[in-house]
Amino acid sequence: MINAAYEAVGATTYPGRGIIVGKSADGRRAVMAYFIMGRSVNSRNRVFVKENAGIRTEAFDPSKMVDPSLIIYWPVRVIDNHVIITNGDQTDDIYHHVDSGSTFAAALRDRTFEPDAPNFTPRVSAMATFEGGAFSLDMGILRAGDAEGSCCHRVFWEYEGVEAGKGYFLHTYLSDGNPIPAFTGDPETVAIDDGDVNAVAEGLWNGLNADNRVSLWVCVRDLATGNMEQKIINRNA
Repeated sequence: MINAAYEAVGATTYPGRGIIVGKSADGRRAVMAYFIMGRSVNSRNRVFVKENAGIRTEAFDPSKMVDPSLIIYWPVRVIDNHVIITNGDQTDDIYHHVDSGSTFAAALRDRTFEPDAPNFTPRVSAMATFEGGAFSLDMGILRAGDAEGSCCHRVFWEYEGVEAGKGYFLHTYLSDGNPIPAFTGDPETVAIDDGDVNAVAEGLWNGLNADNRVSLWVCVRDLATGNMEQKIINRNA
């Protein structure tokens, strides 16, 4: 049985950073979401800020920022008919590769997981490509191949089409822990039952663990017109 997206994000207390891309039940809208969670003061000291057609992270309190290298980046960028969503600065790599005529996967083949031993946080990425009232979806994860982080496993998925009422959920961690276990397997298939941006945002935010959630971005794109509605919820408002 497919779990609703709202239930899936709350299945564990710490899924980490997550991407959901799917299609509303009526088939008229693409639904995209990205969230971040945090256990440390540094990770929780962030907000999402809308920037042109995308979003970036920034420190809520700059005086508390310790190391910005892995937590300040563009989670979402838009180029032509592509929406790129990632949990790190690989967003820029994908953007520039697509801009030069290259591919989503090619942009990630020279990248690896985050150097935050012993967790070795995976890099998760997605790109929705819109054309002719429909869209295709690329997703990928870069994760450590062993406990020492001596090798990287790069796994990619290509979805030529997405069914109405269905979405794909890819996140960094399987659950809380020390070290935190990395996500394994295919992206989770989740049910998308609504294309209203406010309802989706509220459902996902309420589904996330209240102690660990930090920020959420939701975007709903009308497949006929290309119009995009976006909603950001920040713990630090």
